[in-house]
Amino acid sequence: MAPTIAAPAPVTGPATTTTHAPTPNTAMRELRGDLSPAEFATAIRRAAREIGEHVSCDARYIGRVEAGAIRCPNYAYERVFRHMWPDRSLQDLGFSPRTAVRGRPAGGVVPARPAALRLSPHHPDEENDDVRRRTFLSGGPTALATVLGLDAPARAAAAAPAALPLPGLPPLPPLPAPRKVGGADVQIVEEAVREIRLADDVRGGDTLFERAGQSLRQAYVLLNEGDYTLATERRLQSTAGELAISVGWLAHDSQRLADARSFYAEALATARMANDSALEAHVFCNSAFLARDAGRPREALRAAQAGQSAARHLDSERLLSLLVMREAGGWALLRDRSACERALARAYTLFERGESESDPEWMSFYGEAEIAGLEAQCWSALGEWDLASERAGLAIALQEPHFVRNRALYTAELAHDRLGRGDLAGAAGHGSAAVALLGDVRSARIRGMLADTAERLRPFRGVREVGVFLAGFDRAAA
Repeated sequence: MAPTIAAPAPVTGPATTTTHAPTPNTAMRELRGDLSPAEFATAIRRAAREIGEHVSCDARYIGRVEAGAIRCPNYAYERVFRHMWPDRSLQDLGFSPRTAVRGRPAGGVVPARPAALRLSPHHPDEENDDVRRRTFLSGGPTALATVLGLDAPARAAAAAPAALPLPGLPPLPPLPAPRKVGGADVQIVEEAVREIRLADDVRGGDTLFERAGQSLRQAYVLLNEGDYTLATERRLQSTAGELAISVGWLAHDSQRLADARSFYAEALATARMANDSALEAHVFCNSAFLARDAGRPREALRAAQAGQSAARHLDSERLLSLLVMREAGGWALLRDRSACERALARAYTLFERGESESDPEWMSFYGEAEIAGLEAQCWSALGEWDLASERAGLAIALQEPHFVRNRALYTAELAHDRLGRGDLAGAAGHGSAAVALLGDVRSARIRGMLADTAERLRPFRGVREVGVFLAGFDRAAA
């Protein structure tokens, strides 16, 4: 039997243990109309971008909304829905009032929880799940184990009688019963992956790496020590692999390149064991990027091409486009201009075929700004400073405001490219703009790019713009 979480101390006054089965949200289903769940999710993400929000909406989320599992959306989704349907309240959209979902009935009576609450996909508790997800992201290992119920086997083992020792050997500890893992637990890990990605878009990897690593360790505890159905196992494997990729990227952005390589290897092993080609393509995509930044262009090429092979049957032109851009980056580092140009042309051809409902959720960053920024990096590696500057400038102009980290990245890239063409004042001006964003961004990778530009500009401190940039950079680095 699955471990349970003990009820809190009883409250005084009237109490009830009534639970309510989810009520399907017919209003949202009607609004979806003839769109598929994935197409509807794409429309919601597009509306979010229009108002500067960023939500990781996918077909699974739409399914949960329509099934009534999402009784009230979070504040980001609420803003998006109000933008899409300004004449409708949350209740008009089929959701419950937030006060009801938060467990504050109008009469002020707090209903008692059941004596023991089994954590399973058949008993969703959104408020409790929200708390558990935040703990999963921010707590230490002990807190995480407690909130996921992973310490329950240890408690049971401590209470169980010890096994009889064999002659001449110390007594063996009893084997704890496997902890039952259900869909609600996997959902917490999935939401952790989404929240890590959203936070990285804004702040960069430095402040997130350690906390995300703790989340990854707990995900693998669930995978290695839990008891689950085959369907849950597949979902948990894929989610743990995606979390390993996210932690690997945070390590990459924090300049922990060896750690990033290790996390990607772990994710690739998980993908292979799960026979998950989408996860495998994602791993190879990130591995190619890492290899390029680490100065291993041949490895970058191999990884990008392996990713294209894995993605061939996934029906996502945008994913193939990104993987071909990774290949172009490898050719650029090898100074093979013709091969790089061929790859760039292929990548743009694939990109221009547009989005599809098969595009992975994690690719929300790959828009017109990102492809221009990646092209700029190719021209920079080839020493084509005018082309690099033009594309980096375009990337900045196209970048949506909430992707603060990427704005800082493209601006630092443009400073580097302007310096390459000998424009000291231009390089310093864009360097100062990037420094101004460092207060919101924690990325060792971006700081390293700016540090390189600063060192190359120090002999020209007499140029007014250079002096301003160096003073600002040195203050930020202090």
